Amino acid sequence: MADGGPKPSSSVKLVLLGEAAVGKSSLVLRFVNDDFQENREPTIGAAFLTQKCNLPSRTIKFEIWDTAGQERFASLAPMYYRNAQSALVVYDLTKASSLAKAKHWVAELQRQASPGIVIALVGNKLDLTNQSTGLEGSMGGLSLSAAAGEGDEEEEEEGDARQITTAEAKSYADEEGLLFFETSAKTGHNVQEVFTAIANAIPESTLKTRGGPGANRTGNSTGGDTFGSGGVNLSAVGETNKDGCAC
Repeated sequence: MADGGPKPSSSVKLVLLGEAAVGKSSLVLRFVNDDFQENREPTIGAAFLTQKCNLPSRTIKFEIWDTAGQERFASLAPMYYRNAQSALVVYDLTKASSLAKAKHWVAELQRQASPGIVIALVGNKLDLTNQSTGLEGSMGGLSLSAAAGEGDEEEEEEGDARQITTAEAKSYADEEGLLFFETSAKTGHNVQEVFTAIANAIPESTLKTRGGPGANRTGNSTGGDTFGSGGVNLSAVGETNKDGCAC
């Protein structure tokens, strides 16, 4: 395509949902700042961050709402996924119960979120499994080394911390029409690929230049301001804005 001027730019609201401590904030930090921090404090309420993803034909500005995973904040989730065009539903590959919670969030999004929302099911903490290295290729978000569906029993026998097999989660994602990835926020494996896949999956016909991720955002700074309404403190991460991500 000839370079006749700047590429069109569109804002996309994205929400992260999942059980506490599955690594939602770490995934966002890796995507936005290419950083990882051990022993992060739990998110309180939610955090707001932005990051651009450059596609060949357009630029997507993700406006990311990283929600708290603690049960006491669950009732606030609709405030953040309202009007969202995309969602990451995250579970922990080493914690079986986290997939059940992820399925709950997928069902809630399918019932109450915007029609046509693009949902990615993301199994995080791949670095704690025996598939933590050597995953160079992927097939629809599924590593080629796992695509054959073999080796799960052997990995468990070798002391693998994995409790949720790739085949189980991939089968569920296929049934529900979800994008599927296994990631490591710690190593960065597949993190950029998740956001790029979401950006590519959103139809261009539905993209418009948007004023923001929601009418309830009242602040905008990197200084740890409070965002949102109803006294919800979103200052755990604050807003990070890093342009020019080569996704």
